[in-house]
Amino acid sequence: MRNQSQVSDDLDSLGFAASKLWNVGRWVCDRVWSAIDHIPNHNELTAYLKSHERYGDLHSQSSQRVLQELAEAFNGWYGKRRNGATKANPPGYRKHGTEHPRSTVTFKQKGFKLDTQYDRVRLSKGSNLKEYWSDVVLCEFQTRPDVDLSTVENVQQVKIVWAGDEWELHFVCKVKIDVDEAPGEKTVGVDLGINNFAALAYEDRHSELYPLNCLKQDDYYFSKRIARCDDSNSDQATQLNQKKSARRTHYFHTLSKHIVQRCVDEEIGTIVVGDLSGIRENEENSESKDWGKHGNLDLHSWAFDRFTDLLEYKAEIEGITVEDVSERDTSKSCSCCGRKQKANRVERGLYVCDECGTVANADVNGAENIRQKVSPTLATDSDDRSNGWLAQPSTFLFDKETGAFAPQEQVTS
Repeated sequence: MRNQSQVSDDLDSLGFAASKLWNVGRWVCDRVWSAIDHIPNHNELTAYLKSHERYGDLHSQSSQRVLQELAEAFNGWYGKRRNGATKANPPGYRKHGTEHPRSTVTFKQKGFKLDTQYDRVRLSKGSNLKEYWSDVVLCEFQTRPDVDLSTVENVQQVKIVWAGDEWELHFVCKVKIDVDEAPGEKTVGVDLGINNFAALAYEDRHSELYPLNCLKQDDYYFSKRIARCDDSNSDQATQLNQKKSARRTHYFHTLSKHIVQRCVDEEIGTIVVGDLSGIRENEENSESKDWGKHGNLDLHSWAFDRFTDLLEYKAEIEGITVEDVSERDTSKSCSCCGRKQKANRVERGLYVCDECGTVANADVNGAENIRQKVSPTLATDSDDRSNGWLAQPSTFLFDKETGAFAPQEQVTS
């Protein structure tokens, strides 16, 4: 933002107003829950608070978005508790002592006017913050060299985001992307897990593993740092959580982009991903599975669905289809002979078939079984199956120095 000093006070007022409205909505949720054991949804919250004084501090669409974010936060918390994360906390109040933090404010299409000729955007204030009826915040911006908003047909939203020391403008755009033809007709199976985040089994008999080492290191590091904070809601704790989330998001984007590029190189037309919708529940009693202390933490905190969404849209750009299939029996079936025996998975990372003698990496065996659900050809290996591609996958690690994935032997950090 080029005129930061001129508009920062107005943006501060909007950011504080969003926090106050969030807190009012949070209080209403408490009251409704205490009275009728029900957490109001977005529409109910809007109906309750439309006449509240704090609702008028922002443009009506911006106020609606604050309450929608609160409802989404409650849904996320409830989903975690339902999936066994007993230590998950509901969304809290946005207040540090007597101070309100600067919250992100979203302006929908009626709340902003974009002028791409002069690189300016007019943001509407709430009626309570206006000195006169046409009062707006006029922000001047500069985009990255590779971004030209004048060529974008539809800017759907504008967000003001506090970056810790200054405000940023985020433009949410809808753009048309040319989709390439599929690079080939082959398939690859992808098994997502809590030890190796992804295992890939290609149709032409080779495999890859993507361990979670760097994310586990981040989890350990940031958990220790946050635990040392005096208050879990302090600015320092909030910044640490934001940094941890940003690093995880970067990891997901980088991994999904890398896998799609590998598929282009290998002439893959279809990516088959195991559907993890039932991974958190026991098939026998529908209760949450117990994966152990660290397993539960890993499983319930990492967003498999989020990664799959990133993989799908990146693959679509390259003309590659992503299909979801059930993971039922993929971990206990032999991908070479089809023998189904739970005991064959002798360890977390080892699968040994008691029928045909195949020795395989357990995650790769699962990925190959997932692939076969779309392209049903049993894996065949050399006579010495303990030394084949099922047992000895290539391993790619996230290199923190380059911010990219590379073969294990090339990673120096």
